[in-house]
Amino acid sequence: MPVKVNAQRVENDFTALSQIGITPEGGLNRLALSPAHLEARNWLRERILQAGLEFRVDGAGNHSAYLQCGSPGAPTLLLGSHLDSVPNGGKYDGALGVVAALEALRRVKEEALQLPFNLEAIDFTDEEGSLVGLLGSFAVAGLLTEEKLDNSRIGLEAMSATLQRAGLSRASVLSARRNPSELAGYLELHIEQGVRLEQTGAQIGIVTHIPGICSYRLIFLGRADHAGTVPMVDRLDAAMGASAFILAVREVLSSEFPDCFANVGQANFEPGAFNIVPERVTLGLEFRSTEPKQFSQLEARLLASAQYEAGQYGLGFESHFQGRIAPASMDTQIQSAFSAASDQLGIPWISLASRAGHDAQALAMVCPAGMIFVPSVGGSSHSPIEYTRWEDCLNGTNVLLNAVIQLAQKRQKGKPYHE
Repeated sequence: MPVKVNAQRVENDFTALSQIGITPEGGLNRLALSPAHLEARNWLRERILQAGLEFRVDGAGNHSAYLQCGSPGAPTLLLGSHLDSVPNGGKYDGALGVVAALEALRRVKEEALQLPFNLEAIDFTDEEGSLVGLLGSFAVAGLLTEEKLDNSRIGLEAMSATLQRAGLSRASVLSARRNPSELAGYLELHIEQGVRLEQTGAQIGIVTHIPGICSYRLIFLGRADHAGTVPMVDRLDAAMGASAFILAVREVLSSEFPDCFANVGQANFEPGAFNIVPERVTLGLEFRSTEPKQFSQLEARLLASAQYEAGQYGLGFESHFQGRIAPASMDTQIQSAFSAASDQLGIPWISLASRAGHDAQALAMVCPAGMIFVPSVGGSSHSPIEYTRWEDCLNGTNVLLNAVIQLAQKRQKGKPYHE
């Protein structure tokens, strides 16, 4: 018989956590290392200690519950997600995975299960990228660099102040690397943030791949002129080239890369006055692909398109690389453990690729990693209307717990579950 989670305890935890950083619209403002985020982490610490688990925090500010349920020197299987949110985001994104991970440790402890590995439920710092995307998981994987910190989205000065407020520093963050030989793997539960599960009627999505994500700041350079006296044909209007590129992105993706995604989510016009022709427009570009070769091809194609559109309007052009996260494949044996657990619990599942980035892709670079999704009603996410039915939340939590047991059984039989 499968082990089940304490449904009421999980719901109570999730409900309490959902009130921390709540907005008038019913969403969450828990930006990484903000007062609300730190309050949520204090709540997590209290719950960890109440459960009789060991509380840990590392140099990157990752908060963990640790359970020694393996022999001395056994590796650690990580379970987790993140408690930070986007501005006015949803209650389920990340937080559900942390609550589920904590419950898995409590149930293993209550059942006195002896496993071939120890367990750790971890809340990673800044998955959403308010400071540096996947900061905490990159730090644990040893993939965080000085360059990534220098490219913080809030600037160096604000970044240093934010770290200091949380009792962290650049040096501490860079020291948070774990030895990969000490990691048995990483499992994550997350909401889908899409409609594929809802459309198919499946209640669990077993993730096969996570897309690479790359971002650039693109600058179109023209000449400032009086908007009422310089004829249209004589202008070097940076806005024209930038606008043409924004339209070109959609066309390039639709016609050449239909399985990929791209977005221009920021635009800044300078001097920024109604009566001055823009001399400088800065765009924020992001694009995604699950295939490494296609990822590189898409990058080259978009940059070439931006250069071309600038030239069409006689503009100068600059591109400034902001960061790249490589596409990641999820471990096949962990996928098998998820499917076996779902079958054991009688929960229908499908395999699917993620369309969003997650901490699991950072951990996949150094240890076996796997993810499951639960349905998002209407596909809404990063929004106050983000919602997952509680039955689906519990299904995912039970699958996570039983996948741990499946992996333990494979390892105890002497079968490696990673490649």
